[in-house]
Amino acid sequence: MTSPIVYSSDPVALFGGGEATLADVAEVQALAGPCVAADGGAQIALEAGIDLAAVIGDFDSVTPDILRQVPADRQYHIAEQNSTDFDKALRHISAPVVLAAGFLGGRVDHQLACFSVLVRYADRPCILIGREEIVFLCPPRLALATQPGDVVSLYPLAAVEGTSTGLRWPIDGLAFHPMSAIGTSNAAEGAVTLTMSDPAMIVIAPRRCLPTLTQALVQASQDARWPARAAQYTALPQS
Repeated sequence: MTSPIVYSSDPVALFGGGEATLADVAEVQALAGPCVAADGGAQIALEAGIDLAAVIGDFDSVTPDILRQVPADRQYHIAEQNSTDFDKALRHISAPVVLAAGFLGGRVDHQLACFSVLVRYADRPCILIGREEIVFLCPPRLALATQPGDVVSLYPLAAVEGTSTGLRWPIDGLAFHPMSAIGTSNAAEGAVTLTMSDPAMIVIAPRRCLPTLTQALVQASQDARWPARAAQYTALPQS
């Protein structure tokens, strides 16, 4: 089991080196407690005047000038190259939810890698914040404060089944799989509830759901969270 570098009973903000604005940083910071940077994400965090609790990564995209602005005891260099900086950071954060900005947009392969990490560490809820959308792994059960007409996309990364209320096209009885049945471009008819059989369904929802979703994940009971053993793909080196 990986020992946490950052532990918090409040949401943790995590900043990456991808597409993010100072407004994104401010919105995430307002919802979180400690702030962490994954490698090059330290730059925008420091530009925003954030006192970082940690910088975690292999340090191949953060400059020496940026690192000089972070106390040495808050720098966590993880040299292995078998995982991404997002992976290195998320697996070392213990919090009710991680709010991650700077990981969507830009290169598609980077985004796909992030989706894989969400599933790998299913017991560590994390919301990826994009320009207009948020992306997260669906917990065992979830209430989402959507509005009529909102696009709610479901994309399975493995075989998974679920139930829903509030979706234009209900998912009850469907066997999802990335090679046969996906649930993109569904739409909300109001507030949506979801249940999932396994930690394998990526949800894409409007960004304005971020505050209420964050609160819901913080307040979630234990049976509304995936247990640590649900992270079936944790075969990477652990630090």
